[in-house]
Amino acid sequence: MSVRFGVFVPQGWKMDLVEIADPVEQYEAMTQVARLADAGPWDAIWLYDHFHTVPEPTDNSVFECWTATSTLARDTSRVRIGQMVGCNGYRQPSLYAKIASTVDVASNGRLIAGLGAGWYEHEWKAYGYEWKDVPQRMSEFREAVQVVHKMWTEDRPVFEGKHYQLNGAINQPRRKPQFWLGGGGEKITLKLVAQYADGCNVGGGNPETVAHKLNVLREHCDTLGRDYSEITKSTTIEIDLTESTADTIARVEKVAEAGADYVIFYIPRVAYDHSHLLRLAEDLVPQFR
Repeated sequence: MSVRFGVFVPQGWKMDLVEIADPVEQYEAMTQVARLADAGPWDAIWLYDHFHTVPEPTDNSVFECWTATSTLARDTSRVRIGQMVGCNGYRQPSLYAKIASTVDVASNGRLIAGLGAGWYEHEWKAYGYEWKDVPQRMSEFREAVQVVHKMWTEDRPVFEGKHYQLNGAINQPRRKPQFWLGGGGEKITLKLVAQYADGCNVGGGNPETVAHKLNVLREHCDTLGRDYSEITKSTTIEIDLTESTADTIARVEKVAEAGADYVIFYIPRVAYDHSHLLRLAEDLVPQFR
C-alpha cells in the first residue's frame, strides 16, 4: 500500500517549545525541524492555526500560522507546507485566498492551503472574534469555501452570500494551491470536500472512524460525480515515544487499510530530540512507497 507522510513542526501550540526560553531560539527550533524534513523523504511539513496553547491557555509562545508558513516556505526548498487547518473565523475568506496565493508563489507551488470552521472558543473570545454557535460557523464555512474557490479560479469573481460578498475582487497573481479541508462533518464538510477540495483530514488516526468518514465521502463523490481517487485522504497520528517502529508501522497499516493514503505525524519533543523524526524517515516511510 502506498502512503505519503507529513510531520508537524514544533510551533508552540501543544506546549512543545516551553523548554526553550528565547523566542528567537524557539523559532529556530521550529525551522530546524522543517529543514530536516526538507532533507528527508517527507512529503510536507504542517502547522496548526491557533493563538493559545492546549490543553489550556498559558503564557507561552505559539507562532502564528500563516506568518510561519511563509517563512518556512523560504527556509525550505523541496517539502510542501500546509496548515491543518486554517480557521475560517480568523481571516475573511477573500483575504485568506489572497494570502494563500502569495505564499504559493513564495514557495514555488509547494503550498497546501488548509481550511476549517474553527473550534477553540477561548482564543476566539480573547482575540475579539465573535463566538458563534455551530450552525452559524458551519454556514459561514460553507460560503467561505465557495469564496476561496472563486478567488482562485475566476477573474474578478462575484459572490453574494448571507455572510460574505465578492464584488469583482482582483486576485493577482491568481494561484490555486492544493486545497484541503479539515473536519469530519458528514452533511457539510465532507460534501464540501467532494465539491471543492484536493484533500481532507479525518478520523484522528482511529481506523474505524477513518473508514466510516471516507465511506461517507465516497457517497458524496458518487452523488456529485466527483472522482473519489482525486482526493487525498489523510489522518493524523500522534507518536507515542515509547512505542517501537514496528508498532508505528502497524498503526499506519491499519489506517491505510481503512482508506487513508496520507498520514501526518505529530512527534512530541521533536524540538529537542530529532531521533524519532530521523528514525521514522529511515525505517518507516520507505516501507509504504
